[in-house]
Amino acid sequence: MSSDAPSPDLIAKASVTSGSGVWHTTPLPGVLRRLHLTDGPHGIRQQTEEGDHLGIAGSAPATCFPPAVALGSTWNPELVRRVGAALGAEASAMGVDVVLGPGMNIKRSPLCGRNFEYVSEDPHVTARIAAALVEGIQSEGVGACVKHFAANNQETDRMRSSSDVDERTLREIYLSAFEEVVRTTAPAMVMCSYNRLNGVYTSQDPWLLTTVLREEWGFDGVVVSDWGAVVDRVEAVRAGLDLEMPPSGTDRRIVDAVVEGRLEESVLDTVVERLRGLQERVSSDTSRPPEHEAHRELAREAAREALVLLRNENGALPLEPGLSIAVVGEFARTPRYQGGGSSHVVPTRVTDALAAFREALPEGAVRFAPGFTLDGTDAPGLADEAVALAEETDVAVLFLGLPESLESEGFDRTDIDLPAEQLALLARVRRVSERVVVVLANGGVVSVTDWRDDADAVLEGWLPGQEGGAAVVDVLTGAASPSGRLTETVPLRLSDHPSYLNFPGEHGHVRYGEGVFVGYRYFDTLDRPVAHPFGHGLTYTTFAYSDLEVTETGGDAWTVAFTVANTGGRAGQEVAQMYVGLPQSHPTRPVRELRGFAKTALEPGESVRVELPLTGRDLSTWDPEHGRWSLAAGTYTVSVGASSRDIRLTGEAVTSGDRFAPALTRRSTLKEWSSHPIGGPVLAEIRAGMEGLDAVPEELMRMADSLPIVALATFGEGVTEEMVDLLVADVETRRLAAIERGEITG
Repeated sequence: MSSDAPSPDLIAKASVTSGSGVWHTTPLPGVLRRLHLTDGPHGIRQQTEEGDHLGIAGSAPATCFPPAVALGSTWNPELVRRVGAALGAEASAMGVDVVLGPGMNIKRSPLCGRNFEYVSEDPHVTARIAAALVEGIQSEGVGACVKHFAANNQETDRMRSSSDVDERTLREIYLSAFEEVVRTTAPAMVMCSYNRLNGVYTSQDPWLLTTVLREEWGFDGVVVSDWGAVVDRVEAVRAGLDLEMPPSGTDRRIVDAVVEGRLEESVLDTVVERLRGLQERVSSDTSRPPEHEAHRELAREAAREALVLLRNENGALPLEPGLSIAVVGEFARTPRYQGGGSSHVVPTRVTDALAAFREALPEGAVRFAPGFTLDGTDAPGLADEAVALAEETDVAVLFLGLPESLESEGFDRTDIDLPAEQLALLARVRRVSERVVVVLANGGVVSVTDWRDDADAVLEGWLPGQEGGAAVVDVLTGAASPSGRLTETVPLRLSDHPSYLNFPGEHGHVRYGEGVFVGYRYFDTLDRPVAHPFGHGLTYTTFAYSDLEVTETGGDAWTVAFTVANTGGRAGQEVAQMYVGLPQSHPTRPVRELRGFAKTALEPGESVRVELPLTGRDLSTWDPEHGRWSLAAGTYTVSVGASSRDIRLTGEAVTSGDRFAPALTRRSTLKEWSSHPIGGPVLAEIRAGMEGLDAVPEELMRMADSLPIVALATFGEGVTEEMVDLLVADVETRRLAAIERGEITG
């Protein structure tokens, strides 16, 4: 250890690796200014004074847009991009440099308490929606911070638990959305998660933060910790973490590590340069007042497009004029419009459905009964009053859902059921009302299995933001047609879900045992029944699909084109979805995976030609043995439809694959040799010269396929290890020559 005191320059550089407060970076005189970070996935949560991370109450008012669960359900990237721009504009007006969002984690289980803040169980739709939000935020000179990197899919023991995921699953499901957003939008920041990944805390994982994020994907922004996620300051900085938030007061550990030679000072220089690059990208404008009025209209539009009509028997919706309506449920008067925890926004105002109903309909058309209390406590007479009201009116609209106490950041749910007192009320109302409509308020999916027959129509309202009440009434009354679609499967029962036996884990580990078969990938591959499939959503009109064409454009790329027509009597929006799959007798990959979608607005009788790109990467799987994306030769199924279970058109995309030929070794099996483009012909030639091979029973030949080729030297057939080594060397020479000629890749 050096006896020299650390230089002021070293101390200053070490200080910038942590913040100067809960929401600010540390300045470096003449080099770095203090940057302001704030929560903001669906609204800017700027605390009016410095406080702890959970100081939710003291925030300045801001537009509360629908959170990610709802924005994802719009399937409308252009709309989400406009929401992002509004978030960026409000952040800029508040002097914010970086918005901590969007959240991009995959909804592995419906129990995750933070699912309201995430988009989907599918990485493609997650990437499209998150990229649009990032582009919108950053178009206003404000940085976006994608989170939580990576495999943070539960709240239980989130600061210690290890997400144990095989690399193929990690690459195809849990990293691919992050990869797409990093490569296409260059977010200003990436936030690491609390959890461990395969035993290593993500805040100090060099493979995750440097090898994958920076070297493979080319990320050149700043990596910030989730608040309180850093376990070892020195290991975190060494691994590629630039900024610890909030400050833990342990900068001296960084200084000592440099002085003692355990950390190169050049690592700190790199951190300074990354922070300098960040500050050059962002520039807030506090002279421009936020456009709250315009943003309220945008929030209403976003909420409207997020609503998913799950069920609509006998045209129960929309509600025709002249009906007397019983509005039942405290959620109609006291809406739940956002999730709990760090993203909690103080809205500029809140619209509730009851007030919106009374504004939209003639006086006296709507009567209200709370029916239940939000805290679930027994309130004598509330249910009786609601049932009596339903009996006196033409239609009962019940607002049911989950209170905030049942789902929030910080803890996971234990079931997916609605509260028992709400279901009991619904059953009673069903017995006295000829038409029953249910509107749901929930951040994570809820089971509908036991009660859906008690409702003629079910409208999934999610957590729709501050303008959600008005948006719900727009759809119920037919002022707008529902156009949202599910971004996660609604199972019949929680025990049907592929994550059921491996969530939330035990003894500090959660095993991702379902592999790549997450959500609909599992249900569809095994053809398991579900309550509502991925991509499902009804409208007030009908759509027809026709004329599918899959056209190769060269270099393992195709254009998938088809026509969508509005065949009903009302204007509406359709979400056309494209899935791909490779038929297999024993599936090692999902039967279908979403690879493209387009939302189109059509008048009655109108049609549009939709074109979606398809690439070789879309057909590829991750090869963990060779650390690469692998495109297998074959005829792939291209399916187009209105959900993963409502396929309207089917075509094919044929590829010869990437012609990858790995090096063969003495431990490669006879089957691997036989299927190899170079080794196969050589092995066939050798076998042709072996006498009596034709007399060997077929089952023995199949058994031999699993033998490493060097094992032939142990069976006394004249083959020696030296001969095997010569064969391996000869084939490798031929392989390298074929690669040079461009015949194969390796």
